[in-house]
Amino acid sequence: MAEIATLPALRPATSDALGAARAQPNNLEAEQALLGALLVNNVVYEKVGEILKPDSFYDPVHGRIYEAIATLINRGQIADPKTLRGLFENDPALAAVGGANYLVDLAANIVTIFNVEDYARLIQDLHLRRQLIGLGTDVVNTAFQHDLDLPATAQISQAEGKLFELARTGETDRGFVKLEKALTVSIRMAEEAHKRDSHITGVTTGLRDMDRKMGGLQRSDLVILAGRPSMGKTALATNIAFNAAHAYFKTDGREGSGVAFFSLEMSSEQLATRLLGDFSSVPSDKIRRGEIKTEDFTKFVEASQTLSRVPLYIDDTPGLSISAVRTRARRLKRMVPHLGVIVIDYLQLLQGSGANRGNENRVQEVSEITRGLKALAKELDVPVLALSQLSRAVEMREDKKPQLADLRESGSIEQDADVVMFVYREEYYHARSEPTQRPEESPDKFADRHSRWMQRGEEIRNIAEVVVAKQRHGPIGTVELHFDGQFTRFSDLEKRFSEDEH
Repeated sequence: MAEIATLPALRPATSDALGAARAQPNNLEAEQALLGALLVNNVVYEKVGEILKPDSFYDPVHGRIYEAIATLINRGQIADPKTLRGLFENDPALAAVGGANYLVDLAANIVTIFNVEDYARLIQDLHLRRQLIGLGTDVVNTAFQHDLDLPATAQISQAEGKLFELARTGETDRGFVKLEKALTVSIRMAEEAHKRDSHITGVTTGLRDMDRKMGGLQRSDLVILAGRPSMGKTALATNIAFNAAHAYFKTDGREGSGVAFFSLEMSSEQLATRLLGDFSSVPSDKIRRGEIKTEDFTKFVEASQTLSRVPLYIDDTPGLSISAVRTRARRLKRMVPHLGVIVIDYLQLLQGSGANRGNENRVQEVSEITRGLKALAKELDVPVLALSQLSRAVEMREDKKPQLADLRESGSIEQDADVVMFVYREEYYHARSEPTQRPEESPDKFADRHSRWMQRGEEIRNIAEVVVAKQRHGPIGTVELHFDGQFTRFSDLEKRFSEDEH
């Protein structure tokens, strides 16, 4: 009796060994039927050319035949057994299946060309299944390796990225869209905006004048919100994120959306405390210090009941890479179909790929990050609101109002962004510029100068400006908002509003 071979003792069974017991998913008959249909009628290639690639075929010979057919068709030549015969006459791989006569057999034995698209999708599905098996094998083998530079969390991130790329394999782009269809979509968007009280076409910011200037946050746009420290970037982004999520809750999704908030600087608890203080009208700094009254807890309970139902999702993982942000945003989009806005606080805290890390490549790294955020906005068809720092050049000027040239570290921020906004509070700088009496100045002149300073302070008290410095699809200009520093809250500025602005 022949001995039965066994695995060595204590050796774990790998996925290679397990997979060897089962044949890889394939359907050679479908591959032959599709190739035969292509050889008989080259027009069929228009239906399958964007679905299949040469490596989609299980049999390598079939893949080479398909590649040769595609090459001739793309050159505007006829691809049939006669024109391909010369290419394969002395091909050893084709000789194993009957030589050039195999091409004739493929063309002669087709049953129909009408189901060729179904065959293509079946072949592609089987190809994806084989890729899944290969991916699973790689994941298992990598997990068995003890690599200090590749911890388990990094392996999970890599596997998720590969899995998502695999999910996109075989997807086709939109291709040509007739103007008539595009116009229909455009009119429908205008009609939906007309039915809304706010008349916006995107996701609401919850701030009336900002919505009027921008039409809301538009799908697939990269929106940059920049400012110097203490201007209120995070506060404004938090307000917008909450307003969008709250509008979804209040209007059954008509004006708002679910929001993903990547907070690389503040913890989720800090953000939640801000929102709790804002919504309950109890200063967040007093909440942190415990300086609250007994009746405030009633306000907390009422506020938390509303806040808990708002679809706002916070990820406060520090030091995320742009690839990790993409992976997590895709995952959340699958889990939360109504996800409509992504907020990044803030851009300079993201990391690029390993190739561009380091101070000497910081400009390239930021460029990679902005391109990645723009690609994410288009891929998920949602607006991405990314906060950004400004350079210290602002502080060196007498006029502290930001400009596009002040964007820190990379001109690609301005280039890749669809909208660039600056948040600016003159009150912050004005409070730090209280005049002092000069030695040669008379008391009356100093009193007059100080009086003008006081008057200007009253004019700009609690006023913030959002300067829309770039907008691809709309006007630029300045929007004035009310800023309540006690609650870090931005709201509409009623005294500056006029019906003429409609």
